[in-house]
Amino acid sequence: MKRPRSSLGRRWGSLRASQAALAVVCIATVAAGCSEAGEVASGATVTAYVAAPLCAEAERELAKRGRQAGDVRVRVTCLPSAESDGKLDLATIGANARRATQDSSAIAYVGERTKAATRFSAPILEAAGIRQLSDMSGAEAMRKILADDSYKRF
Repeated sequence: MKRPRSSLGRRWGSLRASQAALAVVCIATVAAGCSEAGEVASGATVTAYVAAPLCAEAERELAKRGRQAGDVRVRVTCLPSAESDGKLDLATIGANARRATQDSSAIAYVGERTKAATRFSAPILEAAGIRQLSDMSGAEAMRKILADDSYKRF
């Protein structure tokens, strides 16, 4: 006589199926923007996530350079401010970093200028392979991104 499966057994099977589906989606998402050599495909659009205080400067610099890095289009996504009443909001810093990691086109994160903010967001971004630029202006960060092929992070 067959024993009925426990609810734990059903959950385990469901969890394994969910993990497999997630892995397929992740691989497909990353592969969609990449060429065979593992670089960003020609004509693709990549994104630099920029902290609110540096965003206007980054946008101006990018516009001056035609929003292009070679044959790759670059866009800036401005993030909400992580400072409130002169204090850092660690929850916002974490949410901003996680937002960048959820975007397969993200190639850089230009964060707040404080070391505390950088220390907090660094592990999140490193785990996703997203380059963090700090201790510089938004314009400097854009010049660096466009000059050294940061968009070829894959």
